[in-house]
Amino acid sequence: MKYGKLALLTVAAFFFSCNNDDNGPDVESVPPRLLAEVAPEDDAEIREFLETHFYNYEEFQSPPVDFDYRIRIDTIAGDNADKTPLIDFVGEVEIKVSSFELLLSEEENDIPHTVYYLDARSGEGVNPTVADSVFVRYEGMTLDGNSFDASLNNPVWFDLARIQDLAQGFRGFAEGIPFFKTGGQVIDNGDGTVSVEGYGVGLVIFPSGLGNFNRLNTQIPAYSPLMFTVDLYTYNATDHDRDGIPSIDEDVNGNGYLYDDNTDSETEVAGGRFANFQDGDDDGDGVSTRSEITDDQGNIILPYPDSNNDGTPDYLDPDIN
Repeated sequence: MKYGKLALLTVAAFFFSCNNDDNGPDVESVPPRLLAEVAPEDDAEIREFLETHFYNYEEFQSPPVDFDYRIRIDTIAGDNADKTPLIDFVGEVEIKVSSFELLLSEEENDIPHTVYYLDARSGEGVNPTVADSVFVRYEGMTLDGNSFDASLNNPVWFDLARIQDLAQGFRGFAEGIPFFKTGGQVIDNGDGTVSVEGYGVGLVIFPSGLGNFNRLNTQIPAYSPLMFTVDLYTYNATDHDRDGIPSIDEDVNGNGYLYDDNTDSETEVAGGRFANFQDGDDDGDGVSTRSEITDDQGNIILPYPDSNNDGTPDYLDPDIN
């Protein structure tokens, strides 16, 4: 299975300046900026972009013969002065980000960041979740149109749960995809390519706090809002730890962020912490989650067993094993 390379674009975030003297270079660390400072600046930049640019909505509304269903963005000016701006077409969702998610030393909690999404063509399938794997064609760009990554001809698989980890640098991509729908059946063309009818087409734009933030990257300047065009072909529901519980159902607190659900975090400190969707023994009681939700024949029991009727299923209750 071929997977996309978004994660390969991220690098360790070290910012420094050097002053040469007789004793050799002095290295001065430059601390990253505050999330609360950068987020509103990014949002203002994104909104200005949305207000001054348009996409080829007329082609999507009345597709010409042989239209390729690719989103094309241009500036509202000159012959295009009467075009409707992107801001009139996009939806938005607020995502809260804390500094520890970006491995920042200055403590900040629940700083709001806004993701903007454009559903240019609704697919004929279903909406994936942020925990799923998706098969997409895509292009990633900065707001000035500079393309830093793309797979426009051959679709690739992305594990959205993995990308949602802010250490990967593209959480905004993962948060935006569930607003689009998949297409129909994937058809193998027999020549190494595939085709899909009725796939979803969309655009996601997000601030640097959900992107690369202060990380050094040769193609993405620090603190840059990013945007992705996406053709959503299909998806696979996931069970990352193969414990019998779909990964999206391991979002116990229901906030859509998989990495802050860790039932046995206190007992995992010594051996490394794993969110529930990555943990085969969610409550850390020494009995696997799969064993606590299946019968003697290995069939999953629904609803999940709650032996002491306390409202917490056995696989999340360390007192039951």
